[in-house]
Amino acid sequence: MKRRQTGAIIRSARLRKASNMADATIDLVGPDEIPTICSLYNEIFRPARDAESLRRRFRGRYNVLMLVARIEDRPVGFFLGFELKPGVFFAWFYGVLPQYRRQGIASQLMDAVHSWAKQNEYDSIRFECHNQHRPMLHLAIALGYDIVGIRWDPDRGDNLVIFEKALD
Repeated sequence: MKRRQTGAIIRSARLRKASNMADATIDLVGPDEIPTICSLYNEIFRPARDAESLRRRFRGRYNVLMLVARIEDRPVGFFLGFELKPGVFFAWFYGVLPQYRRQGIASQLMDAVHSWAKQNEYDSIRFECHNQHRPMLHLAIALGYDIVGIRWDPDRGDNLVIFEKALD
């Protein structure tokens, strides 16, 4: 498996160009950007997390990938992921600030992750999503992800839908 190089810039593919699609820059970032990602996370999700909780989650993980989406140098979205098992990359979190949603930024992040995963010889990408996050469920289906299962999340007392997509 190839290792990524921190600090490179990824320009995501514009497969679904629409007039309202933002022109986000997707930056591949390193651990020094965890505070930025944590700040974005806390504006988007609850309960809040601190930077150390993100660092702990990545300990011992292989091929950690962190991306930040920027519009005019302002961080507006992020991605966190890592290798789940050989050949399968796990998309742990995608997030876009509410005021920047419906502009294609999540799609651009997903395109960048797919490109990176292919370059690093992964066969598929998997992620989990709560049922109430309908826009993400719709995006996953629109991008060709399959529902491969559900699992109970004891921390939130709810089911997670498990998605997977083969990378061609």
